Amino acid sequence: MNIEPSWDLYRSFLAVLEEGSLSGAARRLGLTQPTLARHLDTLEAAIGAPLFLRTQRGLAPTEAALELRPYARALAATSAALLRTASARAGEVRGTVRLTASEVVGAEHLPPILASLRARHPGLVIELVLSNTVENVLERAADIAVRMVAPAQDALLAQRLPPLRIGLHAHRRYLARKGMPASLADLTGHDLIGFDRETPAIRAALQLFPMLARGGYALRTDSDLAQLAAIRAGFGIGICQQAIARRDPDLVPVLADVFALDLPVWIVMHEDLKASARCRAVFDALVEGLRTVAGRPSAAP
Repeated sequence: MNIEPSWDLYRSFLAVLEEGSLSGAARRLGLTQPTLARHLDTLEAAIGAPLFLRTQRGLAPTEAALELRPYARALAATSAALLRTASARAGEVRGTVRLTASEVVGAEHLPPILASLRARHPGLVIELVLSNTVENVLERAADIAVRMVAPAQDALLAQRLPPLRIGLHAHRRYLARKGMPASLADLTGHDLIGFDRETPAIRAALQLFPMLARGGYALRTDSDLAQLAAIRAGFGIGICQQAIARRDPDLVPVLADVFALDLPVWIVMHEDLKASARCRAVFDALVEGLRTVAGRPSAAP
């Protein structure tokens, strides 16, 4: 490689890779297709290998493109982190903080916490990413993460919180129509709401509760928010956090004495950010707010 490609070239490459076409990448970046094509040509010349093959379905990445993908994503995350850091002034709670959380935590628990935080610090801007996958805080894909698994990476500042208990619940309308099951075995005669694809965590839970296997579901979806919405709509019986159900008098616990699981809760951020006033303010607000949601004292960090 005779010259070092600029970040613009990698940004264009990543956009084309993720969008699958020049037109999609052009819309995403606000550039023209000829400009993107020139960026790809320049990058291919610099690395000495083709990155895409034209097919009837669009641009197909080559092996070289797939090998570059994680590094291009790391560059994108670093670039975004640089901009977030530059948006703040030293010692002030202002600027941008990128926060990631699971679908249900982000939609059901975080809004009042973030509203209160914003009222105290009007110069603070939150980027909220809802995903049930674990974002890489170490690589700064997010500044702070609310995780339902213990962090396995070093160089992270982590606070363990009381777990969120989950159980089976149904709307009163559904139970009025179908009745309350008397045992786990009775669930086979009910409309169950659950997952579509198994994950390691789900497989572990099924060892304890095999009657909740995928084949018995009347509604299958991997979206936790869709499952919760279906429970609220009276579709059937599904898994819901007790803290959420307590806020809705129409959501009734089902077989609470025999089915209950605890979801671990961790707040994590890169240890390099502990001196950042804006990140520390968000971190502390999340710890206090989610501790209140769980309704129990938190463990020491």
